[in-house]
Amino acid sequence: MLVDLPPLTPIMTALFGSTDYMVRAAGGDFCLPGAVDYQPLHSDVGDRRGERTPFSSYVDPSGAITTRELPTPYITTNFFVVDMTALSGPTRQIPGTQNSRAPFPGLEDEPEWMRLSTVCAAPAGAALIRDVRAWHRGTPNLTDEPRPLPNIEFYAPWFREPILSSISYDHLLGLTDHGRHITRLITADSTEVLREGWQVRATPPSTDG
Repeated sequence: MLVDLPPLTPIMTALFGSTDYMVRAAGGDFCLPGAVDYQPLHSDVGDRRGERTPFSSYVDPSGAITTRELPTPYITTNFFVVDMTALSGPTRQIPGTQNSRAPFPGLEDEPEWMRLSTVCAAPAGAALIRDVRAWHRGTPNLTDEPRPLPNIEFYAPWFREPILSSISYDHLLGLTDHGRHITRLITADSTEVLREGWQVRATPPSTDG
């Protein structure tokens, strides 16, 4: 449903300068009540470093160029399905950091403007379009309600990483022509059965974003 939204598709086309961008996956996160810690500041893409990061494809052996110097390779759109407030675990997004090579600072080392850079208030139905290289972190959910934040992820026309089939052939038939085009690398063929289900991890509540 999120692949080819009428309000979103023209924006993605303008950002990438082409209709030939690609869907990487759909995913997201949620922050449960009781998650009172801050998620570490991080970026969602990096350079390949051996086999420990098999889903980071870019590497310059000379070290002169990193993903930070490239044009935007990868954009995520997060969808607010509930109202985002200062207490519901809003994402903290740090402007201008998509090109920074500096190490991620700890919470105690961040300047005040970074600590206050949260994406709120925002109503349900809004969307956050972000360069995944930019620094961000999840914040505590101090409400009594879960804070879900589904997303869909797009690659620039020139960018590739190893990705898995995640749309069935039957679902492909329900997409628009443009939707079929931009999901061409993640669509199963008519004979392939996709694995489906849930993975449960026995971990304490934590923030994510």
